[in-house]
Amino acid sequence: MVPDEKGTAKVSNKVSVAATDMASDIASDIGSLIRDLRENAQFSVRQLAKRSGVSNPYLSQVERGLRKPSADVLNQIAKGLRVSAEVLYVRAGILEPGEKSRVHDAIITDAAITERQKQVLIDVYTSFTQQNETLTQEKATREEGTHSP
Repeated sequence: MVPDEKGTAKVSNKVSVAATDMASDIASDIGSLIRDLRENAQFSVRQLAKRSGVSNPYLSQVERGLRKPSADVLNQIAKGLRVSAEVLYVRAGILEPGEKSRVHDAIITDAAITERQKQVLIDVYTSFTQQNETLTQEKATREEGTHSP
């Protein structure tokens, strides 16, 4: 912050410009992801706009990084694309990314399956990984017990 003539603190232009650039980068990043998902689903901008209930001009601006959509708009777009809104929220900086899993990411970004099918696959995958983790912990506990004095 920089004091003005009256001693009032003001945010410097550099900070303001940096914040604007960062918001622009996020908007561009989410826009490019939405465009990629739309193209992979083989939808035109008009088709996605109709499916999602977001206006065609606004959707176009989002894809070009000119607008940063709200969580509600991202949710509408996710439904139109048949992808998890979580992917869009993370990319837009609304949610922190969870534990990294390429399998999970691949499932939630796949436009060829429904939201319900995605959830079933994620549940099965999570069940398997948790079961394997439990077995590994049990094995370590047994081995630790055999080496105690």
